[in-house]
Amino acid sequence: GFRHYTVADCEFNSSKLNDIEYTQSYYYNKLEYVRFSSSVGKYVGYTEYGIKNAERWNNGPEVIARRGEKESYCLSNVGIDVESALTKS
Repeated sequence: GFRHYTVADCEFNSSKLNDIEYTQSYYYNKLEYVRFSSSVGKYVGYTEYGIKNAERWNNGPEVIARRGEKESYCLSNVGIDVESALTKS
């Protein structure tokens, strides 16, 4: 069978919004074909299929929705993750 999955990730060094990077990667059979990165601010394609999707998504409402994910998804979880890590160390 074929596998299609998406991975959302927040990378941070502090709880400040400027120090957080949100990425969402799309995979098909273990090959990443397109990624949204908050530091770039748009989708980037890595395969022919991914490039076509990135161009379409960058010109549509999808990219605007992803730009808000850094604040809504990452910022609310950073405090929880930092507190959890500090209590275990």
